[in-house]
Amino acid sequence: MLAISRRTPPDRNSFYDPTPRYVRSTGLEWLQTEAPFALFTVCERTRAAQLKARAGLGPFAQSMLEGADVTVQYGLAMENFTPESKVPSGGEMVAFAQGAEELGFDSLWVWDHLFLGAQTAFPFVESLTALTWLAAHTTRVKLGTGVLVLPLRNPTILAKVTGSLQTLSGGRLSLGVAAGWYEREFQAVGVPFKGRGRVMERNLAVLYRLWGEDLVTGSYDEMEFRSVRMLPLPSPRPEVLIGGYVDRVLKRVAIRSDGWLTYFYPADSFARSWVKIRDYAEQDGRDPDLLRNVAQLPLCIANSYEEADVRVRSFIEDYFDVAEWSDSTPDSAIRGTPEQCAEQLSAHLEAGVQHVVFVPCGYDMEQVERLAKDVLPLMPEGWNSVRP
Repeated sequence: MLAISRRTPPDRNSFYDPTPRYVRSTGLEWLQTEAPFALFTVCERTRAAQLKARAGLGPFAQSMLEGADVTVQYGLAMENFTPESKVPSGGEMVAFAQGAEELGFDSLWVWDHLFLGAQTAFPFVESLTALTWLAAHTTRVKLGTGVLVLPLRNPTILAKVTGSLQTLSGGRLSLGVAAGWYEREFQAVGVPFKGRGRVMERNLAVLYRLWGEDLVTGSYDEMEFRSVRMLPLPSPRPEVLIGGYVDRVLKRVAIRSDGWLTYFYPADSFARSWVKIRDYAEQDGRDPDLLRNVAQLPLCIANSYEEADVRVRSFIEDYFDVAEWSDSTPDSAIRGTPEQCAEQLSAHLEAGVQHVVFVPCGYDMEQVERLAKDVLPLMPEGWNSVRP
């Protein structure tokens, strides 16, 4: 198991001004308000002095070392959806999750769609249901959505479900959210696809209020809150990470969330966008060092780079799409021999990635074990935080 050093995280709710500033009069005031944001760190295991001794760190990694602690975390994506030839298995998910926890990984993440595909469909276990199942069978790991399509959800119901999961799991929920892209889902739910950005902003405002206020009064479109007390309040509230690519979304990350969640981004693309997010935060008067980030990256460990490259590209083609308008690409995969994987992973950490979520090829537990035993021990001390 891990030797974990912990420090008490700041109380997210302590940043919240209880004055009812979200009350809607013209219909857009709540877009200008601030929500309660604060850094939430589950476990930190770094030694800054030892990291400084390592040659070749990138400029952002060097800036990370100026404090007493640097957070480096590793998580795993779960197979809560499959190609049509398979069906997600609750038993297999539990075995995978418990194995990951025993190996010392920090987090487990699930994907989110109500349905996906027509002629070729992907069977999906709903994300929050999957996390509740995993919470009941694990004790320590953080549990995250990567990402939940926020505009599709009624925010009042979502606040209750996520608040309950946060309470029952012992504060382990990390809610990754995004505006969504699959128009058929919006049509089926009856949510306008073209207005999804505004709906997402509204839903965030409702979530923050219901998680953080003992008494909620206000109006949001068709929703009326009259002295609503949705107890128990989750303490701390769930961490909120926003996924997305374009500048307006990156600004939303900087102003209205705890951080950014990326999908299949190469290290150089990540670094460029992360600088933008930090700049947006500073412009808004926020401390950019309070922002967190999580990078989802495919993984394939093999006897050669060529073998791993073929295997991981086939895996990505079977399971995933990459958006043509973004920098997401199969080329982001960590792949090759253990030594090659460690070198590629170092590039992401030097670019500023704080929390890597590996998507292991084929969701094969052997890949996870090799990652823990063969790859991460090759990382500089402080970045090799998972140990059997």
